[in-house]
Amino acid sequence: MKIKPSVLISFILPLAMTAQSSYTFTLVEAIDYALEYNAKILSAEKSVLAAEFERRKTIATGLPQINVDLNYNNWLKQQVSLIPAEFFGGNPGEFAPVLFGTKQNMSASAELNQQLFNGSYLVGLQASKVYLAISMNAKDKVRTEVIKAVVSAYVNGLVADESIKIAENNLSVISKNLNDIRGLFKEGMVEEESVEQLQILESTIQSNFNNGKRMRDLAYNMLKLVLGLDIDNDVVIIDDLETLALARIDLSLLEQSFQLNENIDFRIAKNQEESKSLLLKLEKSKALPRLNAFVNAGYNGFNNNFEFANSQQKWFGFSMAGLRMSIPIFSSLGRQASTKQAKINLDIAQIELKETAQRLNFELRSAKNDFQYAIETFYINQESLKLAERISNKNQIKFIEGIATSFDLRQAQQQLYEAQYNYLNAMTDVITKKTTLDAILNNLSK
Repeated sequence: MKIKPSVLISFILPLAMTAQSSYTFTLVEAIDYALEYNAKILSAEKSVLAAEFERRKTIATGLPQINVDLNYNNWLKQQVSLIPAEFFGGNPGEFAPVLFGTKQNMSASAELNQQLFNGSYLVGLQASKVYLAISMNAKDKVRTEVIKAVVSAYVNGLVADESIKIAENNLSVISKNLNDIRGLFKEGMVEEESVEQLQILESTIQSNFNNGKRMRDLAYNMLKLVLGLDIDNDVVIIDDLETLALARIDLSLLEQSFQLNENIDFRIAKNQEESKSLLLKLEKSKALPRLNAFVNAGYNGFNNNFEFANSQQKWFGFSMAGLRMSIPIFSSLGRQASTKQAKINLDIAQIELKETAQRLNFELRSAKNDFQYAIETFYINQESLKLAERISNKNQIKFIEGIATSFDLRQAQQQLYEAQYNYLNAMTDVITKKTTLDAILNNLSK
């Protein structure tokens, strides 16, 4: 049977289209996508859910517990007991072997247990709340790190794109200049050294262009990884690097007050202190008595044959209620050692909390300084780029008119290329330094 080409294409084309998807993102859209699909975010959400179930499990241990027991016993050889023979008219001092009970028996019982007092349970309830808070703060920490990673990867992708564009444009200009100077060389108007100098510059720019393409692949693959996309998917980023940088020049951040308790690193350190404090309480609570109440009831059945399902089988009921108290008396100093160890761990957590506060205040000052410096450098490099462009254009005209040498042209163009890449770095620094400052000020979670 022959298959028409049109039918074959209509079958294969949808498969080919689903094998590779294309995504287009602005920076904001990329961040939103990563916060939904990034692997670390998904794991953090699962951890929060697990912590919530752990809290429910802890609460349940202090609520009424009901257990049902079913037992069936079959004496393969019944145990013999000895009783005085005189009970049966025998001689005093002699014993007669007898069998008590039936060969088979079955019982069913249910017991209700309720904790009345348990110090460890009360501490456990508090600990479950702290554990949930730790998981939620850990998720916020992951969220902050993912946003920073997306910004970095996205900006690196834009820088790679811009670098390629710059290199392509520079290659076009230098190729034209090289063709012109080769023509002048053939006519004997310039020396061969002038041609060689521009050839060296062309090779350098070509190398930068080739490296830019390789770096672009790496930058985009890193962006896909952070976003939670498959490496084979196509990604298009549509923001303009300069527009992003200008939008993030916000000097008011330098005056924003620092709320230490809102910083995620401080909250995590505070959680650690709370958890160590609860562990100390837990060790102390182990010296307290534990009191439980219980009620049980059930039935016993006895028979020499397995006839327990027979309606004639007799069942004997029983029930009981009571209290159970456990009082720790002596642990060979084990509890004392555990309590002292927990106190030391609490002291360490308090030291680390204080150190975290000091470190964050230092990082805030450093981040503000870096952001301000990045803004200043941005404007300086912006002006330097304009100057370098004017100088390069003037030397281009002078070279064509025979006023400037090829060395002057080469030097002016090198200054331009350096200014272009310095401006790229300056724009990148403004964006990344602001993100770092926003992370410390807890702006990323808002």
